This record gives sequence, C-alpha cells and structure tokens, in this order.
Amino acid sequence: MNSSETTIDIIVIGGGPVGTTAAALLSEKGYSVCLLEKAKHPRFHIGESLLPMNLPILERLGVLDQIKAIGIIKHGAEFNAIDPVSQEWKRQTFYFEKSFNKKYPHAYEVKRSEFDHILLENCKNKGVRVLENNQVTQVDFISPGQVVVHHNNENNEPTILYGRYIIDASGRDSLLSRRLKLKQKNPHHQSSAIFGHFSDVQRRTGKDEGNISIYWFEHGWFWLIPLNDGSMSVGAVCWPEYLKTLEGSTEAFLWKTIAMNSAVASRMKKAKKLGEIRATGNFAYTSKKMWGRDFMLLGDAFAFVDPVFSSGVYLGMSGAEQAAEIIDQCFKTPERTAQLCTQLEKRIRSGINEMCWFIYRFTSPAIQRLFMNPKNDYQVESALISMLAGDIFDNKAVKIRLKLFHFIYYTHVMRMLPGTIKSWLKRRKNVQVIFKKGTMPEDRVDESL
Repeated sequence: MNSSETTIDIIVIGGGPVGTTAAALLSEKGYSVCLLEKAKHPRFHIGESLLPMNLPILERLGVLDQIKAIGIIKHGAEFNAIDPVSQEWKRQTFYFEKSFNKKYPHAYEVKRSEFDHILLENCKNKGVRVLENNQVTQVDFISPGQVVVHHNNENNEPTILYGRYIIDASGRDSLLSRRLKLKQKNPHHQSSAIFGHFSDVQRRTGKDEGNISIYWFEHGWFWLIPLNDGSMSVGAVCWPEYLKTLEGSTEAFLWKTIAMNSAVASRMKKAKKLGEIRATGNFAYTSKKMWGRDFMLLGDAFAFVDPVFSSGVYLGMSGAEQAAEIIDQCFKTPERTAQLCTQLEKRIRSGINEMCWFIYRFTSPAIQRLFMNPKNDYQVESALISMLAGDIFDNKAVKIRLKLFHFIYYTHVMRMLPGTIKSWLKRRKNVQVIFKKGTMPEDRVDESL
C-alpha cells in the first residue's frame, strides 16, 4: 500500500463544480489542498444550465471569460403548457433582465464536460494537487485534526492520504453521507429522469436561442437546453411510478415519452441522438446534517431535490464559496467551529428550502396557471424571476415578495381545489412508491449523474 507521511490541510473528494470551487478558494488562502476525482476529465455529466448568480462566483474564480467562450448566452427561462381555453400550446418566457438584480441579466448554457474541465484545470493553476482516476474507498476519522483517506490510484493501487479536514463534494455518490448513515430519501418529493444529447433539434431564434425550455406533461416535465455546438440536451423528469414501466431500451422509452408531448415531439422530429441515452432514478434526498468533526458535505453530496429550476450547480458552487470562508475561520478560531458551521448549514438549507417550495408544487395546476399568466403587481413577477436567477439568499425585497407569491398560490389552490388535490395525491403516491420499492432495475440507473 502506497502512503504519504505528509499531512494535507484539506482533502476534497470530487472534481465537479462544487469540489473545484472549494479547493481553488482554499488553496488561494494558503492551505495545502488535494482533490481526488474518480474519473478522468473531460467526462460526461448532466446539468448544463447555469443561473445568473453563477457569474459572480465564476468571476471570483477567474474563469468567467473561459466560460463565455464555451457557452451560449441564456437570457431567460421559457415555460410551455396547454392553454385550457384554446387547447393550444402557450409559451411564457421569464427574462432575467427583469429581476431585482440588474447586474447579471443573463447566464450561460454549457457542456458540463467542458465546464467542469475548465474548473478542474483552474484548481491546478491555483496550486491544488489534483489526482484524477482516483476512487476513494474509505475514510477514517482517527482523532481531532487527523483524517485518513483510502483510495485506489490511477494504477488501481491501494493508497493512503493523511489530512486535517475533508470536504465531501462527491455528488450523488454521497460518500461520507452514506458511510456516516446521514443520507435519507426526501419524504416530500421524488422523481426520476431519462435524457441524452441530440443534434438537429429545432432551436428558438434571436435573443431566445440560448434559453432553456420547460414543458409540462402528464407524467412530469421536459427540459430542452441548447448548447454552443448546435446540439441540444433533452430530458424528461418523470414520476417514479411512470419510469417503472420502462421496458425495452432506454432510448426507445425516451422517444415514447417524447411522443406524449406534441410540442416537444415537433421540435424533435428531425433529431438524431449523440451518444448514450441515460436514466437516473430516485434522486431526491437530503442528509441529516451537513458537517461534523473535521468534515463538511457540499452540493449534491449533502442534498438534491429536482433540477427543474437549474439550481443544482449554483447552489453547490455558492455553498462551496461560503464554505471556503467558514472553513478558513474554523482553522483560525477552532473554538467557533460549531457556531460558524451551524450558521452556514442554516443558510444553505434556507436556499434549498426556498427552491423546494416551488419544486414540490411545480406540477400543480395552480403553479402552472401562475407561471403561464404572470403579473408584476407589487413586483411579484420580478421576485419570481429573481428566484429563477438564483437570487434567494440575501435580497430581502425578493424574500418578502416570494412570500406574497406563496399567498397568491394558496388563493389559486382554493379556486382549483379538485385539480390540486388530484395533483397532490399523485405526487404523494410516487413518494410512497420510492419508500416501498425501487424505481428501476439497478442496471438502468446511473447514480453518478
């Protein structure tokens, strides 16, 4: 077994946006940092749609110009639903320029393989020791300030690293959360997804070319995300009960699902797949706590709910940026660790919870009506757009108006009570399905995405 007697200040597990953000910022502060990534970059990953509030973090990391070069500008988010009167598809686009924060009026759509690779290389440039093709197998907490990480190196040889602190940014692998028995299925929401990349998908024109398109349908919702090379990321987030009916090939099942939505099928009529069609199941979960003695869970290693508002990358990177500041303070003033980490966890959970309020209700008739017929009375629409842009932490004006949106939603629920009850029962049934049974055969599920 190979080992190094040198003790590293901070060991980061995971080379995605969360791990690389935390590693780069902590290295800048003078800490010795080693990042372990199980794959070799660039590698495929889903989650291509960034939010405007990602941009100041990318500026802070010094990579914004590189992201501009690989991305396509995303001016807003488009939602599509059947009009109950005309029975025709109706489109509503929320433009980020109408949010409260005018400094960042757009975001980018990016290929995650390219985006993540840029962030990983940025880590190296900032002095982080990056070890790719290194799979972590075990973590031992020996005593305060003494952590041992077992991993297989690029030659598949058992190797040991010694550290003072560990950050788990392993994504859905949730390495520490599983090991410490902190991971638990979300009791309020569950969904699964099937997706791939395609060429020759009909794109919007002009200013709307880079916007994400969201479509509701009977079993969930679709995303269409245009990418800079002309391809399109296409996926369906479905109720687990629906995905359990998957028979035959994953590709055939996706095409069958697309056929259920005439608007998506129309845009896909000339489409050709690029690479593998993938599926992922049961992906809503949380952890009982975010931190403990000598460790912290960040991004999807801590919690994930649903990608409907493209919040995953932003919430993860924002949490990593905040965590770098807190970990630095904990090293300097260890007596304040509990206070500082508790405050950080509360802040991150508040952002997740704000997104969750909308996610849990996204398939309800009341939300569909409000999203498709927005009004900016008392700047409620501007607050909604601010939420879609990721501005959910410190803007009090946004928070107050989102509470007003909640009230408006509940008045619509009372007007549409039968449909709302039906929608709630369907969602509740699918949550219960997850707790009783799996969604799909294990060989169909890619947990790493």
